[in-house]
Amino acid sequence: MDKKDEKIRQFKQNILPVLPLRDLVVFPYMIVPLFIRREQSINSLEEAVNLNSLIFVVSQKDPEFERPDIEDLYLIGTIAKIIQIYKLPDDTIKVLLEGISRAKIVDAEKNDNLLRVKINKIKAKNVKNLETKALMRLTIEEFEQYLKLNDKLPSEIMFSIANVERPDKLADLVASNLILRVKEKQELLEIVNPSQRLERLITILKKEITILKLEQKIQNRVEGTLEKIQKEYYLKEQLKEIQKELRNNNRDVSEVNSEVEEYKEKIRFLKLDKELEERLLKETSRLEKIPILSAESGVIINYLEWILSLPWNKKTKEKLDIKLVEKILDEDHYGLKDVKERILEYLAVRKLRKNKNKGVILCLVGPPGVGKTSLAKSIARAMGRNFVLVSLGGIRDEAEIRGHRKTYIGAMPGRIIKGIANAKSKNPVFLLDEIDKMGMDFRGDPASALLEVLDPEQNNNFVDHYLEIPFDLSEVMFITTANIDDEIPYSLRDRMEIINIPGYTDYEKVKISQFFLIPKQLNNHGFKKEDIEISKKATMKIIREYTREAGVRGLEKEIASICRKVALKIAYSKKKKRVKITLSNLENYLGRPRYKYNNVEKEDMIGLATGLAWTEAGGEILSVETIVMPGKGKLTLTGQLGEIMQESGKAALTYARSRAKKFKIKDKFYENYDIHVHVPEGAIPKDGPSAGVTMATSLISSLTEIPVRKDVAMTGEITLRGRVLPVGGLKEKILAAYQSGIKTIIIPKENIKNIDDLPNNIKKRLKFVAVNNIDDVLKTALTKCPF
Repeated sequence: MDKKDEKIRQFKQNILPVLPLRDLVVFPYMIVPLFIRREQSINSLEEAVNLNSLIFVVSQKDPEFERPDIEDLYLIGTIAKIIQIYKLPDDTIKVLLEGISRAKIVDAEKNDNLLRVKINKIKAKNVKNLETKALMRLTIEEFEQYLKLNDKLPSEIMFSIANVERPDKLADLVASNLILRVKEKQELLEIVNPSQRLERLITILKKEITILKLEQKIQNRVEGTLEKIQKEYYLKEQLKEIQKELRNNNRDVSEVNSEVEEYKEKIRFLKLDKELEERLLKETSRLEKIPILSAESGVIINYLEWILSLPWNKKTKEKLDIKLVEKILDEDHYGLKDVKERILEYLAVRKLRKNKNKGVILCLVGPPGVGKTSLAKSIARAMGRNFVLVSLGGIRDEAEIRGHRKTYIGAMPGRIIKGIANAKSKNPVFLLDEIDKMGMDFRGDPASALLEVLDPEQNNNFVDHYLEIPFDLSEVMFITTANIDDEIPYSLRDRMEIINIPGYTDYEKVKISQFFLIPKQLNNHGFKKEDIEISKKATMKIIREYTREAGVRGLEKEIASICRKVALKIAYSKKKKRVKITLSNLENYLGRPRYKYNNVEKEDMIGLATGLAWTEAGGEILSVETIVMPGKGKLTLTGQLGEIMQESGKAALTYARSRAKKFKIKDKFYENYDIHVHVPEGAIPKDGPSAGVTMATSLISSLTEIPVRKDVAMTGEITLRGRVLPVGGLKEKILAAYQSGIKTIIIPKENIKNIDDLPNNIKKRLKFVAVNNIDDVLKTALTKCPF
């Protein structure tokens, strides 16, 4: 059957698509705009438009039903004509309907997500006699009075109603403009006889007019007593007057509002200080005086919910057993012997102190991926405390720590109070991550706000701006983490015990991957231990040629990538076979290596020296190259060098000039030659004093034309007199040199003590040369001594 035949069938049989309405009754002669979102309703509109633009609109008995069936609708509704329809950008349909006539549902058919009904039109008999005229006149008079008392309806409605001559049309127009419940309007729609409908309307209008007059009377009476009383008190007085009129004075407002009583009971259950309890109860009592749907009511309820969510008196039982802590730290982390020992010492002191809540804050400092966060989690597990983490990276607003005052729209507590609420205990292990990444601007200094949080002398009365009442943080064990301790604000660093976590050696990373990372990723990807085997040699290659980091985060990602590749392979073949990852097939899973291992220069070169640098990700190899050419004594420094590195280059040149005769450098080279010092990877900014000896070696090598040894790397700050000063991050630098195939490392003599931090297997494979001045450096670094 095509659309034309369907249209004829439906027209003959009085079959129309149904548009169910929520909280609305459409009367004949009524023009109403509707916004349609439900799929079933949209389908009905589309069919109506395609056929004859007629649709049957009827109210739902229960507006909550999303997909009403025929039994969920009233039997009597209105045939309506679609005047206008268009689609809004959010896929909502806006339609303008005009009611035509009443109709009754006789039968229904539902298919293709569409409800159709067979209807019988209900025709009204308009009998014009004296009684009908009287009813019409009385209806108009009552409606006019109703409009005067009700300021929610425009007075212009009377112009369209006053000149209506048909009783049925008058009744429907008046009914459609009354503010009534759906049930009352539906009753009016179902009254077929116009005279009876007018009589019912007159009764309703008289009742509504009486109510409106009473409201005005109460309002006028209350306003007379409100000349010096707050607006808030006015609402309460109005309620009292309403209760007097209803003869219901024996009921108190607080008894009516069970929600307020429930809040009060919960506040009393918290067993707070009397002063705090009274303050919160007073805040709760404000709910009785303001409308429940007002914005202020929402602010108070949100505030009370936050108060009740905090663990005021809840805490976990602490079990500070040092042997258990040591066992758990060993279970969760490989190596880090010195770090674990420092943590155990810190906890032992904490255990012995009479006042456990006083003392310094633990700060774990190290490159990304070395286990700072997991160490804090292990401490929490060993102590039987809950654990909560808050990241401070990028925070510039003080309100992020202390919260916003609740007078602001969308105000919330700060991150500290949010963290305590999430911890569900008042004595958690609270990790403040990336404390060195905070900034400051016109909105305040977050570091200053943290002082109050971390200071044991103050944090027992920490006041969040949102709560505006003190909360005791003294039982919280705060631990902080950072990548660079120098970037921690001094005022905070002064209150912390810094524990440096160095990067891992290649051999430590292999052990960590075998014992921790591989089993974890196999489990995460649904494999058993025997399904995938990654050989130690393959693991070592991943570490050296696919990652470049001090920690193991990138290594874990590569292992996860292998697991995903194996999973895809199994999905294609539909057979689960044991897979072994070796050196020969590793590239099939991870592709070509990203980094070159053992990237030492192939030959000794003039002006090319190898230095060692420290970054947030660990140690790095740093090449410095110098070229001397005829010119006018210009010194050029390139490679995105910071001020400190540029000063190191200038100091190296000054030192070379002062020792020109000793090094047998050409006379007046600083007038007749230009010198260009470049540090490759020019896209990366570089700074720091530790490249001073490398720049001096490269510069003197070019001026003396003596090559620099390819297997030597160096680090150290220089002075104008050629002294070599100590530097930081030595362990990470030495590890980077070792991984690059360097055999000899020149270090400042004052750093010789740091070699003890290295694993024995690395110390045995490297030669360390401790130096006091540049002359000592040149003896080792150059292929022959220049003096």
